[in-house]
Amino acid sequence: MAPTNRRVRFEGMGCVRCQGGTVVEGWNVSDQAWHDAAGDRPAVIAIVTGGSRGIGAATAMLAASRGYAVCVNYLRNATAADAVVAAIQQAGGRAIAVQADVAVEADVMRLFEACDAGLGPLTALVNNAGILETQRRVEAMDAARLHRIFAANVTGAFLCAREAVKRMSTRHGGSGGAIVNLSSRASVLGSPNEYVDYAASKAAVDTLTIGLAQEVAQEGIRVNAVRAGIIDTDIHASGGEPGRVDRLKASVPMRRGGTAEEVAKAVLWLLSDEASFTTGAFLDVSGGR
Repeated sequence: MAPTNRRVRFEGMGCVRCQGGTVVEGWNVSDQAWHDAAGDRPAVIAIVTGGSRGIGAATAMLAASRGYAVCVNYLRNATAADAVVAAIQQAGGRAIAVQADVAVEADVMRLFEACDAGLGPLTALVNNAGILETQRRVEAMDAARLHRIFAANVTGAFLCAREAVKRMSTRHGGSGGAIVNLSSRASVLGSPNEYVDYAASKAAVDTLTIGLAQEVAQEGIRVNAVRAGIIDTDIHASGGEPGRVDRLKASVPMRRGGTAEEVAKAVLWLLSDEASFTTGAFLDVSGGR
């Protein structure tokens, strides 16, 4: 289910922040809160994991501008998450921020329960949360690093997809919906000498996308992925090279890095009814690289 592109204002709906399952600042949930301003169809509600910065923040704000009520998940940076929620609220939308580590099963369950209580029945999931670590070759990677990468990028995606399917699948009494997984062109290119572990984790996300799409295709859920290329966000600083986009942009046929907003637009298309016959598909947003 996806909204029309008209702007929707949700009167009296504030923003909330949930941590540890507690609503810190909130409003009374009612059935009416789960319908759009015209009252003629259910509201569309999305969870964006890793929604406090970069591609996640851009996706959350674009989704809100197109009528979604958005659950902005974050791991540590409550200030950044609150800023995203505030921007959505100031534009007339609905949003909550929920702290949860997607690598922790109990946290994922709490995240989805907070969305249920704070916004209503889920209709969309953007599996965006992910990490990478300092650039190094495979022979320098230890098991602890691999565990961190795969726990966040793979286990987290699986757990979130599981909870989304439980809520959206017609098999479980849901009304359908859409899942978009954030993958990477690294899953195809391998990211040698930098992030082979990250690339492998995103290849696992690609396999999740294909398999899950087939599992739930007859249950009203579409599952697709966006494979981002070299995108100008602060994730590169996490790998120890804030200027990585400038170094690599000459290898991109379009001779530039992409923006978080360009990736967000691809995500929103895959969530929308314009992609109603698209599932198990990959949309490369990579400038041709």
